[in-house]
Amino acid sequence: MDIKIAIIGLGYVGLPLARLFATKYPVVGFDINQNRVNELNNGNDFTLEVEKELLQEVLIDKPLSKNGLFCSTNIEDLKDCNYYIITVPTPVDKNNRPDLTPLYKSSETVAKVLKKGDIVIYESTVYPGLTEEECVPVLEKNSGLKFNQDFFAGYSPERINPGDKEHTVDKILKITAGSTPEIGIKVNDIYKSVITAGTHLAPSIKVAEAAKVIENSQRDINIAFVNELAKIFNILDIDTQAVLEAAGTKWNFLNFKPGLVGGHCIGVDPYYLAQKAQEAGYHPEIILAGRRLNDSMGEYVASRIVKLMIKKRIPVNHSKLLMLGITFKENCPDVRNTKIVDVINALKDYGIDVSVYDPWANPTEVKHEYGLVTTDKLPTDKFDTIVLGVAHKEFLDIDLEQFKNQNSVVYDVKGVLKCKIDGKL
Repeated sequence: MDIKIAIIGLGYVGLPLARLFATKYPVVGFDINQNRVNELNNGNDFTLEVEKELLQEVLIDKPLSKNGLFCSTNIEDLKDCNYYIITVPTPVDKNNRPDLTPLYKSSETVAKVLKKGDIVIYESTVYPGLTEEECVPVLEKNSGLKFNQDFFAGYSPERINPGDKEHTVDKILKITAGSTPEIGIKVNDIYKSVITAGTHLAPSIKVAEAAKVIENSQRDINIAFVNELAKIFNILDIDTQAVLEAAGTKWNFLNFKPGLVGGHCIGVDPYYLAQKAQEAGYHPEIILAGRRLNDSMGEYVASRIVKLMIKKRIPVNHSKLLMLGITFKENCPDVRNTKIVDVINALKDYGIDVSVYDPWANPTEVKHEYGLVTTDKLPTDKFDTIVLGVAHKEFLDIDLEQFKNQNSVVYDVKGVLKCKIDGKL
């Protein structure tokens, strides 16, 4: 049987995967956003995850006519596929409870075109059991087909690192799993055919789901630990980075740095595991303690900045502050779940007038997501305070003197500035 692949969701995860599979198979990339599909069919990717030349190399004019990628919003273009890979986001709501709406909706879409023998693979980060307990019933109900009899499921958690041009999708080892041992082999084989770093076939979908969610929970807890150290060492007037450098001389010391934990993975996924644990009657203490500490860092950074302003006798209320960067990480346009917004909101609560400059972020997207006005053009004003929030390459050697008033505070959240600063995390 010829392999024909549908990728559902063409964001930071789906597009690089679709492009990669399209080098060997006929692929339909499906997304509900018509503007996104138009942009991709013109060979442009605003996420900057896939370079224009690489994208244009695989684009084809007709769905499934030959190896290559056809992007569409039309569900009819999916009906001849036999592998459906769902790569939609799994966010949390304002109460940090898992929001499964994108998973439910995408599962309903796939169910409409599901046929006997088809395999549906999920890449979205979820808690253990979610694929078979929540998504499969949606597929069964809307298709009229029987699970593990008429159709099958697989799971292969995404390991995309937005903005990373070294660890691209094909160079990161991939975990795979299937709803039966035979399907596990099929799912593993399809990924193995394009992932040069290799694959790891897990014994069950639940194991693969759990492996993914603890990857990010582990990083979250480790960062929470160094964030707590930063708070302690600030009180003791000790340079946290100097301490970490000294401790790092031991061969088995783990290299984590303090910071704001945002993005669509590390700051979100632990809540999925915590939710499942609580449903099973266990209250996860370390996971939620780490989350609480990391979620408090925006307020903490703002209070540190205000204290430095007071020490320099800069009136806080109505002062002008320049925030350098708003994306969730450096050299990447992704603003999802960025914790810089927490710092900005806390600073505004102090009555500070905050201007945001980020050459990577799309001002329209930031306005839509957070209601904040930003600019991607270098400011010409003078400011009482300058804060480096994101370590974009453009900021590493920037001359901050051009932004300073006679008496200004410079705060470095990332600890990367080479010029004289007043404080850092």
